[in-house]
Amino acid sequence: MLKDFFTISLNNLKRRKLRSWLTMVGIFIGIAAVVGLITLGQGLQTAITGQLGSLDTDSLTVQNAGTGFGPPGSTVIEKLTDHDLKVIEKVKGVKSVTPVLLRMVQIRYNNEVSFELMRGAPEEPEFYEDFYESQSMEAIEGRLLKKGDVGRVLLGNNFAKKTKFGKAISVGKTINIQGGDFEVIGILKSSGSLLMNDAVITFHGELKDLLDIDDEIDIIGLKVENGKISEETAEKVEKALRKDRGLKEGEEDFSVQTPSQVLGAVTNILTAVNVVVVGIAMISLFVGGIGIANTMYTSVLERRKEIGTMKAIGARNSNVLMIFLIEAGLLGLIGGIIGALLGVGIAFGVAFGANSAFGSEIIQLSISFPLVISVVTFSFLIGILSGAIPSYQASKLKPVDALRG
Repeated sequence: MLKDFFTISLNNLKRRKLRSWLTMVGIFIGIAAVVGLITLGQGLQTAITGQLGSLDTDSLTVQNAGTGFGPPGSTVIEKLTDHDLKVIEKVKGVKSVTPVLLRMVQIRYNNEVSFELMRGAPEEPEFYEDFYESQSMEAIEGRLLKKGDVGRVLLGNNFAKKTKFGKAISVGKTINIQGGDFEVIGILKSSGSLLMNDAVITFHGELKDLLDIDDEIDIIGLKVENGKISEETAEKVEKALRKDRGLKEGEEDFSVQTPSQVLGAVTNILTAVNVVVVGIAMISLFVGGIGIANTMYTSVLERRKEIGTMKAIGARNSNVLMIFLIEAGLLGLIGGIIGALLGVGIAFGVAFGANSAFGSEIIQLSISFPLVISVVTFSFLIGILSGAIPSYQASKLKPVDALRG
């Protein structure tokens, strides 16, 4: 019996091909938006958390609170200094500290100008080797900076492309940074990190001399003696800096971050974005549901005589209700399947385009079958719910009234 109901419902939809497709448009646009955007969001979250998850658990970062947008240290009220570095060095549990400078600089090459973020790397081998390892840095051309390098710079992979200065930069070339000439000593291997692909790196002391910086630090990176005491050590560092600056708890003009805190903050942001995206896509599903309800109402009006004939030859109210409910459910189901396939295709297309443009696996996608099954099921339910009232009204029509038209 149920098979017969499905056959009748499918034949009814086939007879009204154009109207059925137009009705499903609202459904599969909404489903495609949900699947595509959530899949992209999950892929981006996987890539970011993978990058942050590789951070050492024994590494902490200290920086001052900023007043606006800009590179670390560029918008703070009170800068970190060498004095803060010495205060942190004395904290129990701290193994080593490393000053970091991040500044926007003007670079000239091939008669073109670009503004890039330049980083000062630690100058002692035990520190810059840790820096290279933590950032998974590897030279695809030339080599990494080493002690004794003066007037030399390490560049990210994007500088080896023509997009930066209309001409690729290779090892041995000279570029002008803030009026000073630097020899390119190495080009980094392409990375999943946008910052590393655009990296401009020289030693800390050389960057200070170039920009005439005296007693100023943007970020202080520190290693703790044991990763298990990183949270405890972070609290001790906060307490030491508060005491030195004469601040009360809660009035800190600086922050001490552990890898788990950074990862948690990024995850929360991406989760919030996904929630907003799903909310927006649900509006389209709501519109699609209204479209199904409208189609079913119209179908009932057009098929009054057909309904009357079915009842006259013995069809029960439940039979008519089932036929119309199945029709509405099929509209939602087919729209959901098409939307899910379309959404997955769009997500992979966008990811491929982004990864090709940046030359690295920025977005790492995988098909979430639970997500696909959930949205298709939801779409099916939307169809049934939207067609419930028209189907009920159709089932309640009296044969005489229906045949009269």
